[in-house]
Amino acid sequence: MRIENLRQEKAGDRTQITATVLWEDCDRPTQEIFFATDEKFADSIWCNPHAFLVGSIIPAMYNGERRIKIDQEICPELVEGLLDAMGWLRHWFYEPARELVKIEAKRRSSLPIGRTPERTGSFFSGGVDSIGTVCANRRDYPLDHPGSIKDGLLIYGNNIEFDPRIETFKQAVHSLSEVAKDAKMQLIPVYTNVRSLDESVDFFSKQFHGAILASVAHALSRRLSRVLIASSNSIEDLEPYGSHPLIDPNYSSYETRIIYDDVLSTRLAKTKLVSEWDVALQNIKVCGPNYPGENCGQCEKCIRTMLALMAVGKLDETKAFPHQVTAEMISRRVKIGDNPRVLMYSEMIPALTAKGRHDLVRVINRKIREFHYGESPSRRWRRAMRAFDQRYLNGSLTKAK
Repeated sequence: MRIENLRQEKAGDRTQITATVLWEDCDRPTQEIFFATDEKFADSIWCNPHAFLVGSIIPAMYNGERRIKIDQEICPELVEGLLDAMGWLRHWFYEPARELVKIEAKRRSSLPIGRTPERTGSFFSGGVDSIGTVCANRRDYPLDHPGSIKDGLLIYGNNIEFDPRIETFKQAVHSLSEVAKDAKMQLIPVYTNVRSLDESVDFFSKQFHGAILASVAHALSRRLSRVLIASSNSIEDLEPYGSHPLIDPNYSSYETRIIYDDVLSTRLAKTKLVSEWDVALQNIKVCGPNYPGENCGQCEKCIRTMLALMAVGKLDETKAFPHQVTAEMISRRVKIGDNPRVLMYSEMIPALTAKGRHDLVRVINRKIREFHYGESPSRRWRRAMRAFDQRYLNGSLTKAK
């Protein structure tokens, strides 16, 4: 792979940095990769080669490229970190003999001119994790501390399998700007197509997620010296994933630190923290199918978040979700497919039990058993009979029962 022709240019009402990415060892077309932000933040974005290197190297590895060549000066600390990140990914997902992508670039010997004083930003998608990071930061850091979050970064072009309409993104910018204003920070929209280097959903979640976020941070390194990535999982449920405490900090350069934030808090603890901030509670965005639009209240992630809000006694106080969660909704919509979700659902059980919601607890326990032991033969038989009844008998057996 070669990264060439780095340039900064105007793109309508945005300032954009662009590079040409040429694949060498796989049959993929040449691509123009960009990062852009609104004209208001034009001074914050610059043609940093680190942004394109970090954004390209994991897709290069995944697609079998032997090298990545960029005729720019690269921080030696970043080069070391990228090799370590690829080493972890190889250990988790590839054969041991898999060659790491060779980085062919000059080594930077000094910091770039024009770097701003210490300033901290955080990715701010509007979900429980990202809002929880801001809540904890406001709790722990005085506003005038350099570690206090001054900017929230919201990315367009990251979650392409959800609602990709620019109108939906603009609405999200509007609603999350209210949250950012209340937190005394600036919301910065960033537009990128770096994920187009490989759009596979499985690759994105398991390997590419953190690198995309870090590449955006490097594009804004003229403004930010530290950027926080909210933890996806807590220590108890860590597993190989595209954003991980063993991976994300390796995307740092000497001048731009990437920090995997708050690995101690569970999802329920974060939900409780978020629920105590009313503006955030009213604008929280977690919905898979509709993100970053309105929460549907029916998908697994919506149901899980609603259960957590119910567990902390706040579901009735938010306009972001319906106020009802039924055992039938959990039974029909929820499938627990990994260990992190087992922990997320398990930690809600004591609070839901204390609230007398034994109907919900029974279904959650059954879902957890199904994950660990598989669906029982009798349940599989009943489910098959219901499907047969609905498809061929118009539900007559169910009505008769």
